[in-house]
Amino acid sequence: MNVEAVLWDMDGTLLDSEKLWDIPLYEFAEKLGGTLSLATRQAMVGSNVPTTMALLFAEVGVTPTEEETADGAAWIMRRTEEVFREGLPWRPGARDALRAVRASGVPMALVTSTERGLTEVALDTIGRDLFDVTVCGDEVEGRNKPLPDPYLKAARLLGVDASACVAVEDSPTGVASAVAAGCTVLVVPCDVPVPSGERRVFRESLVGVDLDVLTALRA
Repeated sequence: MNVEAVLWDMDGTLLDSEKLWDIPLYEFAEKLGGTLSLATRQAMVGSNVPTTMALLFAEVGVTPTEEETADGAAWIMRRTEEVFREGLPWRPGARDALRAVRASGVPMALVTSTERGLTEVALDTIGRDLFDVTVCGDEVEGRNKPLPDPYLKAARLLGVDASACVAVEDSPTGVASAVAAGCTVLVVPCDVPVPSGERRVFRESLVGVDLDVLTALRA
């Protein structure tokens, strides 16, 4: 079966940016007088800002006001932007895979839990012209991954059915979202193990990935 569109996650899939998120998250936990455990940090992977903030405050034993939550999120976004602007590393094979699929003429979307402002900074590295559509974490009315809404929105904007798309993901949260939307998923784990399950095929990296590889997933 043909692939009608390819839907790419960003952090941990195209960019090795989860490690860069570590910097502001651990720094903010220290500002609150606590530390961030590995388990809680891993639970944040693929999540949106409200979920991340709730996990972070709970980890350090602080019950914040709405204003403190908003101020904390704003601080993390500013600090993350500083880190992103220092340089964003690619995941192995990601740049070539993007360009190979783009050259095939198949529509592509970026589907990320990162908010629009930071996504625009990342697109300075990735390249805006590679994507027909971008869907960010603050553009799905709070119905973020692992809910199917981000992938369903991307497919709708591209004018295709999500069940005819291949999503490329690295995290359990993102994979759950893509599977729930009906996509076939190429899973390239980064920092957090992803359980096996329906409509997902695992690959060590994106090295050598092109449209033929993705089409074979739907055979």
